[in-house]
Amino acid sequence: QVQLVESGGGLVQPGGSLRLSCAASGIIFNSFAMGWYRQAPGKQRELVAAITSGGMTNYADSVKGRFTISRDNARNTVYLQMNSLKPEDTAVYLCNANRHIVISYDYWGQGTQVTVSS
Repeated sequence: QVQLVESGGGLVQPGGSLRLSCAASGIIFNSFAMGWYRQAPGKQRELVAAITSGGMTNYADSVKGRFTISRDNARNTVYLQMNSLKPEDTAVYLCNANRHIVISYDYWGQGTQVTVSS
């Protein structure tokens, strides 16, 4: 059974930092691309950052220079370091694991709330 468990969300003031973690189980972690998405109330889910199995990264323009995605294959965990947080970063952040080789796999975590407010 595949599980993606996010942690690290919370309430932070503007300009602050948070580090999200997503622990994966039930998959061959180092063969999956991993991503962080977010969904704010009334808005569509959007990609925040992604990292391939080989370590290449991609970021939404809105978070470039502020957020960093990384992965630890030994711990089956992907991280999202978020600095200089803004109120518009407030959303539920969801972890995604995907692999599209012959057969497609796409898994989601339950999400963790990030609230940026003074």
